[in-house]
Amino acid sequence: MKKRSPDYILIFVVSVLLIIGILMIFSVSASISRDNFGNTYYFFNHQLLFGLIPGLILAFLVFKIRLQFFKRWALILLLINLILTAMVFLPSIGVKAGGAARWLNFGIITLQPSEFLKLTFIIYLSAWLSARGEGVNLKNPGKNFNQTFAAFSVLISLITLLLVLQPNVSTLGIIIITGSLIYFFSGTPLWHIFLLILVGSLSLFSFIKIAHYRTSRFLVFLKPETEPMGIGYQITQALIAAGSGGLFGLGLGMSQQKFGFLPETLADSIFAVYSEETGFIGGALLVLLFLVLFWRGFAIGFNAKDKFSQILAFGIALWITIQAFVNMGSMLGLLPLAGVPLPFISYGGSALVSELMGVGILLNISKNL
Repeated sequence: MKKRSPDYILIFVVSVLLIIGILMIFSVSASISRDNFGNTYYFFNHQLLFGLIPGLILAFLVFKIRLQFFKRWALILLLINLILTAMVFLPSIGVKAGGAARWLNFGIITLQPSEFLKLTFIIYLSAWLSARGEGVNLKNPGKNFNQTFAAFSVLISLITLLLVLQPNVSTLGIIIITGSLIYFFSGTPLWHIFLLILVGSLSLFSFIKIAHYRTSRFLVFLKPETEPMGIGYQITQALIAAGSGGLFGLGLGMSQQKFGFLPETLADSIFAVYSEETGFIGGALLVLLFLVLFWRGFAIGFNAKDKFSQILAFGIALWITIQAFVNMGSMLGLLPLAGVPLPFISYGGSALVSELMGVGILLNISKNL
């Protein structure tokens, strides 16, 4: 297969997103770092050393590896990731914070396996669905599709169990939505999609009803004015931050909401601070960048030479874009609050590394078109 240059538009878009992310981490974290560690650069340095640098190194490695490696080892990669995800419940290395068990402590590094699960799940699903497509039973295609749906449901159920127990329903939602869309794009029957939507909707309703804080988030979404100093506090402060930016923003580093008013400014709420500092223009630019990333990902997928690469490119583009718009939409009151990071922008080494690895695979596919 003739090698081509990687997609330079995608490289440019991701580079701009990374620059915005580093600038925002520094802007948001300076005062928090100083108050908690006496060092203005603590979170900034941590994001560089445990997020950006290893992420770029691993992105380059997956860019250079033959794509067949991912297809051949997809199941092993997913199983390793599922084992790591289950290990967060072990008292010896599992780390609990804010009532959730989502991290593993390996001494010098802390890992969040669920962030990598998004990528390994997409890789496995792409390998599996492409292989199923190649081995379709022409005499009884209905049986083949039914077996595929049953196996897909079992896999989703296993992941659901692990993530609900953490709990990490927001990440589960991203995985289910992305997986369902990948399933659709692989050419499966339409009734499978309707059944997935029905089961997913019923499951989501059940998860909302089980936990009081999820019910509160949904009620706040329906009625944003509900208890602005209680359950509606975060969305109220996020809307104040976004609205305060006006057209052009207050300027980088000039946000007022980040000084103890807006919760989770380094992670889930960073888009609200970004909007306050860069205004509507800055927010529109960020939306445009993610739309371009989505366009390039699908363009790479449509031009891919094999089914595995095609589904994989679609899956990675869908994952990153869906997560970005879920995060931004929740900060603007367009969607219920969701505890997912804004790709390439939010603080978190595991998330940034997994996202950069996904981009590395996309670029790998693009050079083999």
